[in-house]
Amino acid sequence: MRNRFDRQLCQLNDELIEMGELIEKAIEDTIKALVSQDVELANTVINMDDEIDAKEKEIENLCLKLLLQQQPVAKDLRLISSALKMITDMERIGDHATDISEITIELSSQKYIKKLEHIQQMSKETMVMLVQSIEAFVNKDIDKARSVIEQDDIVDNLFITVKRELIGMIHENVDAGEQATDLLMVAKYLERIGDHATNISEWVIFSITGSHDGK
Repeated sequence: MRNRFDRQLCQLNDELIEMGELIEKAIEDTIKALVSQDVELANTVINMDDEIDAKEKEIENLCLKLLLQQQPVAKDLRLISSALKMITDMERIGDHATDISEITIELSSQKYIKKLEHIQQMSKETMVMLVQSIEAFVNKDIDKARSVIEQDDIVDNLFITVKRELIGMIHENVDAGEQATDLLMVAKYLERIGDHATNISEWVIFSITGSHDGK
């Protein structure tokens, strides 16, 4: 019975890695579409959201099967319940990638009022956070989970930088206001993705220690 349970836990890890890869690609492609103003790629990201939602349901069903059929002990119960919480945050990351792609389509016919280097940097940081948070879960690596949580400060600081720049541009040119607001929303969605990766890491710590503060 335990061997079967362990196999299903390995399957859970594999499914989480697959969902993470889907979301990582969604973030990467949505920023690529934004920078190159590629409407076709933006629409591909929007369509990808159904695949992410389907993967969430698959993992949810596997977790419920483990809970109902295997009657896990306390440590395993923490791990499965943490996975259920994690996929909620992962699904929201997919939603934010879709939100950014929708803004990309809106802005596709406009020349950008500023370079997007800080937004690109935010996306790279959030992708690293996402990948490392899932690796931390699979490998039960509490140090890596804590590292992700600390890394959120980098994303937050980049968001503050983008916000200041865009607000300054609005003050200089009122006509830039609409696009500046849209780009600020892109940065905000990326900041939220960082928050969700932080949440995932906090659940990783809980799955290992039984405490959200890692003690």
